[in-house]
Amino acid sequence: MDPSLHELLQVSFNGGASDVFLLEGECPRVRQDGEVIKAHGEPLEKETIAAIWRECGVDPQTGEDADASFVVEGVGRLRVNAYRSLGRIGVVMRPIKSQIPGFGDLGLPGYLLQQWLVRRSGLILICGPTGAGKSTTVAACLEWINQHRACHIVTLEDPIEYLFVNQRSYFSQREMGRDTSEFSHALRQALRQNPDVIFFGEIRDSESALAALRAAETGHLVISTLHAAGVSGVPVAIERLTRMLGSAMAGTSYLLSTQLIGVMAQQLLPRIDGGVVAMLEYFENSGITRKLIGDQSASELRDHLDRSESDAACPFLRYLVAATRQNIISVDIARAACDRPQDFDRAMRGITS
Repeated sequence: MDPSLHELLQVSFNGGASDVFLLEGECPRVRQDGEVIKAHGEPLEKETIAAIWRECGVDPQTGEDADASFVVEGVGRLRVNAYRSLGRIGVVMRPIKSQIPGFGDLGLPGYLLQQWLVRRSGLILICGPTGAGKSTTVAACLEWINQHRACHIVTLEDPIEYLFVNQRSYFSQREMGRDTSEFSHALRQALRQNPDVIFFGEIRDSESALAALRAAETGHLVISTLHAAGVSGVPVAIERLTRMLGSAMAGTSYLLSTQLIGVMAQQLLPRIDGGVVAMLEYFENSGITRKLIGDQSASELRDHLDRSESDAACPFLRYLVAATRQNIISVDIARAACDRPQDFDRAMRGITS
């Protein structure tokens, strides 16, 4: 590897950057605290990036988009996505982490998540837009199980972002493309590997949604992620998942209502003192919410969540107001993140209805 590029990766990742972007003919850029900024260095020559492609087993002359990983001395194992842009070659690089933060480090409701994670079967969903920290939240959940339960954890990931060290639990981490060809096949095989817990990277379509629910129904704790944009994360996620399942077979709304343990949606917002903080919305599925999900009543689920005073449910708005009053995020950031800014204004004035 080019010495200047090696130094860039060391400085960037050891300094807390989450991603490095390299494109032929462009200066390097890094993502730091959620923002993509230009790094020191000259525009990159094609051969510099072609060498990374070859290191990842991809031919820079004929290869197309590909995911891979390799080890860089002084940095560790990196996840690499090789791609083409307007005829040029590029890569996006991200460290595969082995140090996994706890619930307290991430500001997550550990007391609630622990109640979910001791369950022997059911589905836990972590939702949010791209770059919202879903993978880190899932990793914290799996590491808690690793420390507190003696079980077999099978992960199906695309790609692997955290490496786990066996403690009380035993991990079988499988990466799409390298260890298996596709999610549906990998999940069928995973069920034959006597797992207690299955992490299913992302629910993307009706097939993967139904497979995750079937795995939960047959006595496994299934943890998965779902892309959901916007502040109204939980109802939007449930509605999207219901639509996916509706195209698979009849009766799946009831299956979802009975197998779902809980949903946590999140987005990252910039802190006043630097860095980012997770804003959350979550609920535990029990009682009335089971009926609302079974009846496909997303709007009523939204109303229930907004009015709930239970520790097992919290809307984004409550999180935004609390973080603003504690001077964690600014009023402008919080207001812009709210899907109905007028509701935020009313809540800040103490008006709750």
